[in-house]
Amino acid sequence: MFAFLVCVWIMMNEGKINMDEWRYLLSGGAVKTMRENPAPEWLYERAWGDILALTNLTNFASFADDFVYNVSCFRAIFDSAEPHREPLPGEWDTKLDTFQKLLVLRCLRGDKVTNAMQDFVAANLEQRFIEPQTANLSVVFKESASTTPLIFVLSPGTDPAADLYKFAEEMKFSKKLTAISLGQGQGPRAEAMMRGAMERGKWVFFQNCHLAPSWMPSLERLIENINPDKVHRDFRLWLTSLPSNQFPVSILQNGSKMTIEPPRGVKANLLKSYVSLSDDFLNSCSKVSEFKSLLLSLCLFHGNVLERRKFGPLGFNIPYEFTDGDLRICISQLKMFLNEYAAIPYKVLKYTAGEINYGGRVTDDWDRRCIMNILEDFYSPEVLTPEFAYSESGIYRQISTSYDLNGYLQYIKSLPLNDIPEIFGLHDNANITFAQNETFALLGAIIHLQPKTSTSGGRGREELVEETSKEILQKVPGPINVQVVMEKYPVLYEESMNTVLVQEVIRYNRLLQVIAQTLKDLLKALKGLVVMSSQLELMANSLYNNIVPEIWNAKAYPSLKPLASWVNDLLLRIDFLQRWIAKGIPPVFWISGFFFPQAFLTGTLQNFARKSVISIDTISFNFQVMKESVNELCERPSEGCYIHGLFVEGARWDPISFQLAESRPKELYTEMAVIWLVPVPNRKPPRSGIYLCPIYKTLTRAGTLSTTGHSTNYVIAVEIPSSKPPRHWIKRGVALICALDF
Repeated sequence: MFAFLVCVWIMMNEGKINMDEWRYLLSGGAVKTMRENPAPEWLYERAWGDILALTNLTNFASFADDFVYNVSCFRAIFDSAEPHREPLPGEWDTKLDTFQKLLVLRCLRGDKVTNAMQDFVAANLEQRFIEPQTANLSVVFKESASTTPLIFVLSPGTDPAADLYKFAEEMKFSKKLTAISLGQGQGPRAEAMMRGAMERGKWVFFQNCHLAPSWMPSLERLIENINPDKVHRDFRLWLTSLPSNQFPVSILQNGSKMTIEPPRGVKANLLKSYVSLSDDFLNSCSKVSEFKSLLLSLCLFHGNVLERRKFGPLGFNIPYEFTDGDLRICISQLKMFLNEYAAIPYKVLKYTAGEINYGGRVTDDWDRRCIMNILEDFYSPEVLTPEFAYSESGIYRQISTSYDLNGYLQYIKSLPLNDIPEIFGLHDNANITFAQNETFALLGAIIHLQPKTSTSGGRGREELVEETSKEILQKVPGPINVQVVMEKYPVLYEESMNTVLVQEVIRYNRLLQVIAQTLKDLLKALKGLVVMSSQLELMANSLYNNIVPEIWNAKAYPSLKPLASWVNDLLLRIDFLQRWIAKGIPPVFWISGFFFPQAFLTGTLQNFARKSVISIDTISFNFQVMKESVNELCERPSEGCYIHGLFVEGARWDPISFQLAESRPKELYTEMAVIWLVPVPNRKPPRSGIYLCPIYKTLTRAGTLSTTGHSTNYVIAVEIPSSKPPRHWIKRGVALICALDF
């Protein structure tokens, strides 16, 4: 990212990059006039919307027309393994420079923008700017002095302690290195340790500075007061910390900083696990053959759960920081249980690993379900069979237990450097999701680093903010008259939907009022009629970057959409409510349009409970996927409700076989059919033929953890017909989503 920014800033200073085009690359744009998608069978709506928004830029005015004309040529780019290196059709390949081609790629294949950025830097600067630099402790040490601390900036899953101890041994300083893990009450001890080391020329190693924020000012004073004339020249202060606002800036500025990346990929994690072992350890168990097989299985499981995190919510709802310590305790328990039990206690092994050692970190119930199902593949009698394959291709497999440690290391080194999604039980599309997430996370980080003024061509910043504010103010309607709604839909014992509607109107009105008021205030501030407060300044930055302002988000429903799409989505939601008010309760509910869908679901159960005169606690939903489309369902069902507006992630709904099916290549999300929620008293869920699929409000899936053990992003779980066992879809990370991020 740093190299890319340096390259862009150099080109901006030379007048080679237009500011409007730079803004589009970072945050996209708004569609002025919607047109029909010319190739809906392969071009998803997000990409087509981005192409239409691109035509707002002067240099791309005719791009959408040319795209429709050359749609087959663009299809070839879309399908290519390296779309960032494919020539563009017609005059566009020569008309656009290397930077402008990034904008086209952002529309068509967002997952390859990071690769294209690397090519862009290599072409405009040098190849060496994109090659990873390896950190060498000896080099950093030579450049350091006794008065400057050496700081390890930690990444999740890394611990530089072993590297430092090894380096101390090389420098003949292992007996002069003292370490302490900081935390509550450790300050005075650490201070005494540091003062002693300064006098005697020792090294001190303070781990996890982020866990002792209250002691950081004291550490800052200690470092500032180091007297170069009195301190021993061999003294060194080593610190580790996660990125933290509490870490003193002066220490950061004056210290030598290093960051250690965790090993990337299952292969690298396996190698790291086995390098620390010995032949004696491999043969130290009474059941040597079983121990070797299950140890390989366990280390593969460890690499699996660590690397699943990179796939975002498809992997786990929350990115847990599993550590080498979790693996070490599991290895100790594996050896102990094999020695103590005559038969291998798989149930005990799965419980200790899945529920305690790894599961102890897991706070989300759906993530726990996922971990336990992954563990089934690695802790089972089948893994003891020779050549047992952990994935369909057989690349990841068991090897002969007659091998020594070197044999295992050679096998591990033969594994692919880049993980194949099948080892995680994920679809190949998961790699696209991962690459897209990486691209948009990178662009999001660049947005936060942007200066607050605009140059290099393009319209002025204030002009753009004013134009955006006026457009939104013109589009967004005023609040709905609650009194009229309450008169038309009064509180009725037998119809809870009236109360649900009124509550939804009140919530949306609050949001509409905040939007209107803040936009009016901002427009006044831009004209100099009122003071531009820090809150309005933040809002202006958000509007400029096509991001929903935080002041709106605080009053709104969860959403990941960029500003332009968010406003259009809000208009659709208001339209849904206004049609309900004007025409009566709809036959099919757009569940994605609710501010608080849980209230709607509870209202449905309440209607049935009151009608049947039974306790609501005994009622749950039966789920029936409908063959009819939304337009074909013209009447409300006798019991329960129809819902639509959901998207399947990780799989697709097949209307022909009427069950869950594998996603098509490059198809990340598909629309779900209408589902009929039927309230049933004392219902027993079916034991087979279904997948229990959670519904989430947004693609992040994670929210704050509620008292139910579920995320606040979670809505309900529905049963979807499936011919495959549930664990297949669990490992795929299949879920239903109310609203996408475009």
